[in-house]
Amino acid sequence: MKTYNKLVRDRIPEIINKDGKNAVSHVLSEEDYIAELDKKMIEEVNEYIKDKNLEEMADILEVLYAICKARGYTIEDLDNKRKEKAEIRGGFQEKIFLEYVDAHITSKKN
Repeated sequence: MKTYNKLVRDRIPEIINKDGKNAVSHVLSEEDYIAELDKKMIEEVNEYIKDKNLEEMADILEVLYAICKARGYTIEDLDNKRKEKAEIRGGFQEKIFLEYVDAHITSKKN
């Protein structure tokens, strides 16, 4: 017997059972679901960092969509916020790496 104790995709118990094994699972409360989604996001990001492939990127996006819905947002809300932030602060296309900020400001002499 292997113990997982983690949030899985909706069809995983069905797939396990079709494989002749017995998947034991339960439905989480809303509070526990959101907490497990946060853990799942960390898991998926770590898998992406390790493997750096499209499948792991898709998993991150799937979890992010679930988090949005669980927290009362839509995918459109998420994309609108992304666009708003990109408009105000920019994106990441220019590959800018901030080294440091000098707190000492010199005044310009005219």
